[in-house]
Amino acid sequence: MNTKRFTILHSNDMHGDFLAEVAEGGGHMIGGISLLSGYINQVRSEEKNVIYTISGDMVQGSIIDSEYKGISTIEIMNYLAPDVASLGNHELDYGLPHLLFLEKMANFPIINANLYIKKYNKRLLMPYIILPIDGFDVLFIGIVTETVLDSLKLDNHIGTFITLEEASAEIGKICDAYKNDDIDLTVLLTHIGLDSDKELAAMLKPEWGVDLILGGHSHSYMDQPEVVNDILIAQAAVGSDQIGRFDIVVDDDTNSIVNWKWQLVPITSDTIEPDMELHDFIESYQNILDAKYNTLLCRMARTLTHPDREVETEIGNLFSDIFAENTGLDVAFIGSGSIRQKELGPIVTLRDIKQIFPFEDTFSRFSVTGEQLLKIFSHIMRKSNRNSEGECYQVNQGVSAVYDDASAKLVSLTIGEKPVENDQIYKIGLQEYHVINCEKNLGISIDELTQIAPSRVVVASMQAVLDEYFRHHQAINRTVEGRLVYR
Repeated sequence: MNTKRFTILHSNDMHGDFLAEVAEGGGHMIGGISLLSGYINQVRSEEKNVIYTISGDMVQGSIIDSEYKGISTIEIMNYLAPDVASLGNHELDYGLPHLLFLEKMANFPIINANLYIKKYNKRLLMPYIILPIDGFDVLFIGIVTETVLDSLKLDNHIGTFITLEEASAEIGKICDAYKNDDIDLTVLLTHIGLDSDKELAAMLKPEWGVDLILGGHSHSYMDQPEVVNDILIAQAAVGSDQIGRFDIVVDDDTNSIVNWKWQLVPITSDTIEPDMELHDFIESYQNILDAKYNTLLCRMARTLTHPDREVETEIGNLFSDIFAENTGLDVAFIGSGSIRQKELGPIVTLRDIKQIFPFEDTFSRFSVTGEQLLKIFSHIMRKSNRNSEGECYQVNQGVSAVYDDASAKLVSLTIGEKPVENDQIYKIGLQEYHVINCEKNLGISIDELTQIAPSRVVVASMQAVLDEYFRHHQAINRTVEGRLVYR
C-alpha cells in the first residue's frame, strides 16, 4: 500500500473578519487574520503535506473590505497564501469586471467550474486545478451557489449552471476527463450551503472519485463532518474565529482516503502566536480608516440588538422605520441579512454605520394592491423560509403581520391598525438586490410589481440615508413590538 498523509486546512465565509476580538470573559483574543495566519504557519512548519483552501465569500462584511472594494482583502489573502480558493456569491458584490480584476490580483488560483460566457459557452474562470504534492495529484473543482445569479441577473452575457443536477454533470465531466491521469484525491470547493452539499454528494457517481466536499454559504458550525455517498462534507462556520482541519491518509493504489480525522480548531491567542507582519499590514489599513471613520454621529438611549436574522429585531425595526419615514412608504422591506452586526450603540460612529450596513444599495418604491401585499407576506413569513438560506425581512412601525406555522397561512396583516384590503393601493420599498430577485425572495414578479405604476428609485445610497439620520437624532431607541408574529 502506497499511502501519503495530508493535512487540509479550510476556511469559508470569512467576510472580511480581519481583526481579533476579546473573548467573552476577557483574558485572551479570538479570531482575526493575524492569529489565523499564525496557526496556518504553525501547521505548515509541523506537517509535511499541508493544503490550505478557502470556499468562497472572502469579501464583504468589514469596513476594510468595503472601503477598498475587496482589493485590501485580496492583498491580505495573499499573505495567507491559500493553495486554492473558490468563488462565493459575495465575490460578485462589486460587479463582474471588478471580480475579474480581483482574480488577477490574487497570487493564488481562484477556481469555478460553472460560471460561463453565454454566447461562447466559455468558462469565466479556471474551473479546476490539479496540485502535485509529494508525488500525489490532488484535483480541486469549484462550484458556486445558484444565488450567484442574484448579482448577475442584469448581465445578459454571464450565466451559470444553476441546478444541482447540472452542477453534478459538470463535476462528472471534469472527473471523467482526468480519471486516467491517476488523480489520487478529488476535492470539491463549493459555496452552495450544507443541505445542498449533501444533495450534491448523493448525486455523484462513485466512479468519479470525489472524496471531499469543503463547503460554505450556510455558515454551518459542525461537530463532525457529514458522510454522504462515502464523501466527507465539512464547513468551518463563518469568519476567522475557527478553521477546519482534516488529517487524512490517501492510498495511491485505490485513489481514496483510508484514514481521516477532522476538527474545528479555535483560533485563540491562548495557543497561537499571531503573524506580526500580517498584523502590521492590517493595522496600516486600520489606521487610515480610523482617521476617516471615527467620527461620532450620535448617542443612542441604549445598545440595540440584531441577534437573529429570522425574527423581528430592535435594529431591524429602527432601520425599516428610518427608510419608511424618509420615503413616505406604507411598508419598507429591509433584508435581515443586510444588517451585518448583532449590536449597535449606545455610541454610534460613522465606522459603525459602515460596518453594520456595508451595502450602498439603492432603494425603490413600488405601488401594489393589497392582494399583492398579502401574497408577499405569505411568501416571506413561511416557516421553510426562516433558515440560514432563506431571505427574511424587517418591517416598519404600523405594520403588523401574524403567521400560523401549523396551517402554513398568513392569519392577518394590518397597516396603521387597518386590515389590508385586496383592492387598496399600498406603497412599498425594496432594496436593489431584492428588486432584482423579487420572484425568488418575495414570491412576486417584477411585472406584477410594476403593473400599477413604474418603480421609482427614492434613495440613491441607503448608507448615506443612515449616516444623515444618525447625525441629526439623539437618544434613539427601539424595542421588539410584535410587528412580525409567528405562532
